[in-house]
Amino acid sequence: MNIGPYALANNLFVAPMAGVTDRPFRTLCKKLGAGYAVSEMVTSRRDLWDTLKTSRRANHDGEAEPIAVQIAGTDAYMMAEAAAYNVDRGAQIIDINMGCPAKKVCNKWAGSALMQDETLALQIVEAVVAACAPHNVPVTLKIRTGWAQSHKNALTIARAAESAGVQMVAVHGRTREQGYKGFSEYDTIAAVKAALRIPVVANGDISSPEKARDVLAYTGADAVMIGRAAQGRPWIFREVAYFLATGAHLAPPLVVDVKRLLLDHLLDHYALYGEFTGVRTARKHIAWYVKTLPGGEAFRAQMNLLDDCEAQLRSVGNFFEGLGERMDRISSSAGSENEQAQAQMNTHKNQEEAAA
Repeated sequence: MNIGPYALANNLFVAPMAGVTDRPFRTLCKKLGAGYAVSEMVTSRRDLWDTLKTSRRANHDGEAEPIAVQIAGTDAYMMAEAAAYNVDRGAQIIDINMGCPAKKVCNKWAGSALMQDETLALQIVEAVVAACAPHNVPVTLKIRTGWAQSHKNALTIARAAESAGVQMVAVHGRTREQGYKGFSEYDTIAAVKAALRIPVVANGDISSPEKARDVLAYTGADAVMIGRAAQGRPWIFREVAYFLATGAHLAPPLVVDVKRLLLDHLLDHYALYGEFTGVRTARKHIAWYVKTLPGGEAFRAQMNLLDDCEAQLRSVGNFFEGLGERMDRISSSAGSENEQAQAQMNTHKNQEEAAA
């Protein structure tokens, strides 16, 4: 699969998630089988570009290509400026955020709120494409199925974006109204794929190798984008890649290997954020890794009291050392919510077959 001039290693993408997909996390996911990853969203507000938060998000030191940066905002001119700003700092692909459902984003009419104003949405797309074209930088778009159940306009916006020069569209199978509740639906994604010539990416509730296979087959999408299922389980990408290639499952990772992955992740995390912020922002990643493990909740409560990197590293190491005395591998299993989502998609298939 290609995005503009960039050939991707595979069709498994890391979804951009604010506060999660920083450079250390993206780097780890790429090492573990992801073919593509998009940064956390960078604001289009010029007055915030010199802040520490934005400078960290615009830091791509040592990151494997292609480097993709997501930008967010509500003004076409400012979004074009933000695109140029990030291209100057190494971005090779610019992604426009029209998919974030967070209230603090949508209350400012950014993110998925833009889907309510199709004219403004298209103006932003056209301005960003025009800013990137002289640099041969592809522009992609992330959207939802629509603003609400009664207003699903993903197909309209995707068609307009393709005509304006966008080179890939990713669709999350929920409306803004849903947030992350309920289940993703894939009929809208299938309709977008059928209508467009550019690559289309399916996103939402993809939490297992089987689900990735079924979503690709059901929607005809060119790629799948995995978000929450990779939190604390970044090796999901190599599991999916292996399953799609062979139809078989990889053995779950060894406890000793997960320990090494997490410790390396933490060291990279501290290097980006420093001691004070690093030890605090690392807590959520550690919590995701240990959430389903024996003794994980008790360890999390203890670990959250630590406020220096060395103690945090030592605590994590000791936890996995003890875990390794009880088990060899860390099993992967989809939660009941994801199983229900799978059942829902199967229902869609059964309904189609019955209609046929």
